[in-house]
Amino acid sequence: MTLAYPIPNDAALEPPAEWAELRGECPVAHVKLPSGDQATLLTRYEDVKQVLADPRFSRLLNAPDAARLSDTDDGGLFSSEMAAIIPDSGEEHQHWRRLVGKWFTAKRMSALRPQMARIAEQLIDEMVERGRPADLKASLGFPLPVYVICDMLGVPAADRERFSYWSDTLLNLTKYEKAEIDAAQAEFFQYMSDHLAAKRAEPGDDLLSELIAAGGPEDGGLTDLQVLVTGMALLVAGHETTANMIGKMVAMLLADRTRWERLLADPSLIRTAVEESLRFDANSGFGLPRYLPEETEVGGAVLPKGTTVICSMAAANRDESAFAAADQLDLTRSPNAHLAFGSGAHSCLGQALARTELQVVLEVLLRKLPTLDLAVPVEELERLDGLAVGGLRELPVRW
Repeated sequence: MTLAYPIPNDAALEPPAEWAELRGECPVAHVKLPSGDQATLLTRYEDVKQVLADPRFSRLLNAPDAARLSDTDDGGLFSSEMAAIIPDSGEEHQHWRRLVGKWFTAKRMSALRPQMARIAEQLIDEMVERGRPADLKASLGFPLPVYVICDMLGVPAADRERFSYWSDTLLNLTKYEKAEIDAAQAEFFQYMSDHLAAKRAEPGDDLLSELIAAGGPEDGGLTDLQVLVTGMALLVAGHETTANMIGKMVAMLLADRTRWERLLADPSLIRTAVEESLRFDANSGFGLPRYLPEETEVGGAVLPKGTTVICSMAAANRDESAFAAADQLDLTRSPNAHLAFGSGAHSCLGQALARTELQVVLEVLLRKLPTLDLAVPVEELERLDGLAVGGLRELPVRW
């Protein structure tokens, strides 16, 4: 039997029942994607980690026999020409990560913390002024990461509405027609070209200015096109994922308010609470596709060359063989080797940024709004549909 994927699920914070069944009985499963193409779904921790950590497996789904993810998919986020511009593997990919990764070190993130906290406080003050109930996702979850990534790229935060739309067209697998996606991407591309031209004329203290200053490939830097696509990729990756995670994390902590009370009593648990929210997230979106350029054995099954594999990190993060009491949210869980940021050479470049933003949001919320609570029953929270990145439609709160 071939399952439809993504697996339908109405519960905003709970995993589909099929995950546990698949891990137990069919960890290497055949699935049918929205495009109608076949792929292989992995749900066990060891298998997902093996595939994600293997540098031979490409995230580029532009091979002629790779599965298309959606109907409009002559590309989309995972296989577009844009994705092909940033080197995907080998020494070139490591070089790109070293150049860009300098901006995402834990040390740099610590330096950004006070500014992040100021932004979070201002957004919360504005939310309180507008009165309750409020949508925490729209008031805090969405704007905070956009302001932060705009700062890092030297991009005017006033343009954030446009980024949100462009980013949605890149990340939504079902919502837009191809013509609309193409037009949005052309606008985004033009915007970034103009922005980089301005940075060349007047460099600032930001990531893009530094990448330009590093020179071209002959100087050990990147091509102009690579700098441009890096800027676009970071704007998209830097806001949509974290914006959705802020909403989901707060929802998880308020769904059983004893969790929130525990953090109020002991804020030293914020760090482990963030990690556990990342592990426990049952609504993380599509998962990571990988293309197998050669025959490979995974989980005892031989997968032929040309297979497209979907790694469900969220299902793997609920694997009892990797996490004791995996279906319990444990605010003190440590160590916590979850796969929310992937694994290996392609693990998420911005994970230190995401972790810092999530920690800062919790610190500031606990301090400023200790009485925070959900304004609707958990059962009424709705999932966002179609996004490559999972999220809640809104998070109504009161205080």
